[in-house]
Parts: sequence; C-alpha cells; structure tokens
Amino acid sequence: MSDPGGMRVSDAEREATVELLRVASVEGRLTLGELTERTEAAYTAVTHADLAVLTSDLPSAQGPGPAHAPAPAPARPEGGRARRWLVAVMSESKRRGKWRIDRELGAAAVMGEVTIDLRQAEVRTDVVDIFATAVMGSVKIIVPDGVDVEIDGFVFMGEKKVQVIEAPEGMRAPLVRVRAYALMGEIKVVGDSRARPIEKAWAAWKEHWQRAYGELPERPRPPLPPHGWDSHREERWERRAQEREERRDRGY
Repeated sequence: MSDPGGMRVSDAEREATVELLRVASVEGRLTLGELTERTEAAYTAVTHADLAVLTSDLPSAQGPGPAHAPAPAPARPEGGRARRWLVAVMSESKRRGKWRIDRELGAAAVMGEVTIDLRQAEVRTDVVDIFATAVMGSVKIIVPDGVDVEIDGFVFMGEKKVQVIEAPEGMRAPLVRVRAYALMGEIKVVGDSRARPIEKAWAAWKEHWQRAYGELPERPRPPLPPHGWDSHREERWERRAQEREERRDRGY
C-alpha cells in the first residue's frame, strides 16, 4: 500500500492550508513571522506530508484537503479606540518581541524615532494597517520577508521606501498596509534581510513532528512552475528587490 503522505498535493490543497494558517493567525495561534514562513512553505509543498507538518501543532487541523474552517471576523477595536499609538517626540519609541495587534497601529515621530517590529507579533486582523507620520524624524517598520507591502501617502522634503523581499505574484501572503506622511522625515518598511535577525520557528515545528510521529521530515522542497522557485530563490528575490528600488530611484 502506498503512503498517502507521499501523494502529491494540488493547488487547491495548498490554498486550503494557507487559509487554515490565516485563520489560526487571526485566532492568535501564529505570529506574523510564523504565518509568513508557513505560508511560503505551503506554496512550495510537494506532498501531503509537507503540508501536514505545517498544521500539526494547530487544533482541529483536518489535513490538506479543500475543506477548512470559516474565517472568523476581524477583531474590532476595544473601548472605541481606533488606533494603538506609538509616539516619539525628541526621543525613541520601540515595540518589538511578542505582542498583540488587534487594531490599526499609529506611529508618530517628531524629531524622534519610532521602530515597530512586526515579526513576532500576534496579528488578530486580516491586514496590518499602520498610519505613520514623521516630522523631522523617522518611522521604521520591520516585517518578515515574504509579506506583501502596500505604502501610500505624501512626503515633502523627506522619504518613504520599502526594502522588503516580497512574495512572488500569485501567492496569498500576509498584507501590511502603510499610510505614510512625512515632512522632512523618513518612513521605511524593511524586511528580515535588512534587520537584526531573530530565531526562526522551523526547528520547533520539526521537533513537534518528531515527537508526534517519530520521524523528522525534510523542509518542503520547491515545486516545479508555476512559481518556478529553486535553491537560489532568495538571491533572485533580493535581486528583484534591488532592481525595484533602483527603478523607484530613477523615477520609473
């Protein structure tokens, strides 16, 4: 009898696993970094065993089939507060490590510096929305490489920029949306490759799998196209990010 765990997965099964991971994130079971890392692994999964390890530590995981739990509604702001603010006036304000995001974030730097590190945050909403203002100061937002970033707003005698290795087109990656307003200031979104590294959670998943099933699977292998990833995908991501930055600098 063939091993069902070795059966190749379909695109629908990959998408179902990604949805299950998203629901787990909204429920507070995964950090943004874990969600991003596991989402990438789901899209690169080849077999059912590759997908199973991604949800083995989540409750009510039904396997990589097309059925999944309905998505919960996004969390509502508590106490009527529309945003959670980090403010620095001629000073520094930093938020990093493990923390919860259940509403829109606000960052204001007036001749100061605000740093928001989202990599280990529990994101209880479908999208991370950030309203950022810098007046002769700077706002730095750190995200996991592999998320999608949208940034808009207005800058006068300042700068807003994104230095993130974003997910390939077609991948339903976590979204960070920034409205940036700067007056002689800087607002930037940077990824793991440009920030101080943190410990990845992949080793913990493999240890859990080993305890539960008595085996230690390899990390999911990149599939054949449509995504076309290979062992050098990180280098290509970095090269594409640099090319996009150069095109923005030239005004294209």
